[in-house]
Amino acid sequence: MRFLHKKASMLLETLTTLFDRDLNRVRTELRQYRDEQQIWAVPAGISNSAGNLCLHLIGNLNTYIGAELGQSGYVRQRELEFSLRDVPRPVLLTQLEDTIAIVTRTLTTLDAASLDEEYPLQVFEKKTSTGYLLMHLATHLSYHLGQMNYHRRLVEG
Repeated sequence: MRFLHKKASMLLETLTTLFDRDLNRVRTELRQYRDEQQIWAVPAGISNSAGNLCLHLIGNLNTYIGAELGQSGYVRQRELEFSLRDVPRPVLLTQLEDTIAIVTRTLTTLDAASLDEEYPLQVFEKKTSTGYLLMHLATHLSYHLGQMNYHRRLVEG
């Protein structure tokens, strides 16, 4: 039993590190746009701007980690994640910093045993464990981070 607890603790520590790393990479991507307006560009063949992807990640992580696991009180407005335009870069960066803080604070206060517990919301077709959902959220973040990197390189040439 002690071995399993240690493995769960290591997984939680790894997830915390990965969320921090990739959220900081989102910040780096946003800062690398030479022209702030390009953050909101939607060239042909692209569905979402980097700005909307950033807002989506902020809403997603604040909902599933902050509100559900950290009891932050965050209320998601998902439709705005994809409809808002021209949010100033400093505002995005501030919201991102707040997201990093709540994700880190929540994950560092979770007990390793909670990874095996049922996640409070049904997000998919059936209920999952908290550990499963956290792994999904980490890969979801990574997926959209890659899209943001591609978007930046595409619009900036």
